[in-house]
Amino acid sequence: MNETGYTEAVETARDYYNSADADTFYFHVWGGEDIHVGLYEADNEQLAEPIAEASRRTVRRMAELAGALTPATRVLDLGAGYGGSMRFLAEVYGCRCVALNLAEVENERNRRMNLEAGLERNIEVVDGDFTALDFGDAEFDLVWSQDAILHSGDRETVCAEAARVLKPGGRLIFTDPMQTDDAPTDRLQPIYDRIHLGSLASPAFYRETLGRLGLAEMHFDEHPDQLARHYARVREVLIENEGDLREKGVSGAYIERMKSGLTHWIEGGQKGYLTWGIFVFEKGRGD
Repeated sequence: MNETGYTEAVETARDYYNSADADTFYFHVWGGEDIHVGLYEADNEQLAEPIAEASRRTVRRMAELAGALTPATRVLDLGAGYGGSMRFLAEVYGCRCVALNLAEVENERNRRMNLEAGLERNIEVVDGDFTALDFGDAEFDLVWSQDAILHSGDRETVCAEAARVLKPGGRLIFTDPMQTDDAPTDRLQPIYDRIHLGSLASPAFYRETLGRLGLAEMHFDEHPDQLARHYARVREVLIENEGDLREKGVSGAYIERMKSGLTHWIEGGQKGYLTWGIFVFEKGRGD
């Protein structure tokens, strides 16, 4: 542990996402509102569909799978980034949302965007670590997460905390870049190095772990092709906007590392070592 009380893995992710380079890149290239994998519609992979549109499509699809959403629904987003998903749920369904995220720089952007949207009363932005949630048992109707759990060095604890704060009958809905159940782990080392961890989760990991915690799988909307497609699209936009990013102060070293890192994700997806999709689990009612 360090002076913040965060584990080394959490502090590494926090430092990264708080950096000026990362904040500028994710806000201006990855989509700003939604910094997660998108669902692309066009059949032709060469068509340049906007990242923001594909990413928002993921949010809408997750909302469809989340069950009945009303102004009474209390939602916790684990790893909320800039908070686009919670703004969508608050604006469209009136949900009461908590956006928990470890990067204070992203959280400040999130709060400003909530104010600009007039949604600050519906959304509480919390600085925090999703392995140690400062909430009581059974406080939330819905726990939501998008492409964030992979950054944790203790994914079992993240799952346990999500299950703990869910009400009986509540749902956990999340996406995560995963290795396939039979992936050759030696081929994934460049990706492990990229996230500064020794593994990725797999569908089998989530099924086993959440099953032990009393959550039943309701749905897995699996789209392994979208993972490689999304990272390829992000890399294209990065290259197209490289000059503008440099003018905004993003270092050349960061841009080159990002190009290389994105390539590893693209190749892992294309070779069938990686998968991605929307998981939905429901907590038992105990009756």
